[in-house]
Amino acid sequence: MKQRTVKRDRNVGSFMSSPIVWVGPDTTFLDAVRKMILRGIGNLAVLDGERVLGVITERELLQHLVLNKTLPNKQVKYLLNQRFTKVTPETGILEAAKTMISKRARLLVFQKDKLTGSDYLVGIIPASDIVRAFLKTDRNPTIESAMSNKIYTIPPDSTILGALKMMLKRGIGTVVVTQNGSPYGIFTERDLLNRVLAEHVDIEDKVGAISTSQLVSSKLGIGAKTAGRIMLSHKIKRLPLTKEGRVVAMVTARDLVEAFQRGR
Repeated sequence: MKQRTVKRDRNVGSFMSSPIVWVGPDTTFLDAVRKMILRGIGNLAVLDGERVLGVITERELLQHLVLNKTLPNKQVKYLLNQRFTKVTPETGILEAAKTMISKRARLLVFQKDKLTGSDYLVGIIPASDIVRAFLKTDRNPTIESAMSNKIYTIPPDSTILGALKMMLKRGIGTVVVTQNGSPYGIFTERDLLNRVLAEHVDIEDKVGAISTSQLVSSKLGIGAKTAGRIMLSHKIKRLPLTKEGRVVAMVTARDLVEAFQRGR
């Protein structure tokens, strides 16, 4: 069967987030986190002039809290470890999706200066933006091969730190808070930023008290387009999938990018 293609006008420049929010290399990590909270974003570019040094994400916050139980008051140039890959505004969405999955890196969008020939940063194209682009195509693949069937759960009386340790150990951005086997809520990296750090909550407090109790979910078996529309309408990056009232799988925006770029 002939594989469906994304129209040529579906390029990165049409869907990227721009202008990008950034800080300088001498900015303290604490000030960078405050900027992320103030702007309601989960990633922050670090620029030295026009040179991009790296990206700070919610995952760095989680790592430092687990390892040190506090955020380091150091300059961000000493704490960068997020890889990124360059794309241009003319890069096709399908190509960008394949690059994101194959290189497992953040995609930053660079434009070439016509006078100097040098590249300069003009935006970022996260997984959610790529999903938004694919929703405008005729692709609607299944998500079974991309989603995770392994659900990590934690009781509501566990500490926030306990939840963070589980997330770091398993390399995941979400834990489902359950009580007596039933979903009680969900705790994500974004909750760490907006509900813990922004509100100065002690990480030894109970995770159930700050988890998102109104769990947005859908039934197992939905296609990529349905999942994408739900996630974009609720502004979430992770969607629990249920069967007979229990969470049995989890699909993320990056999982949807993987499913869409496969096209099956």
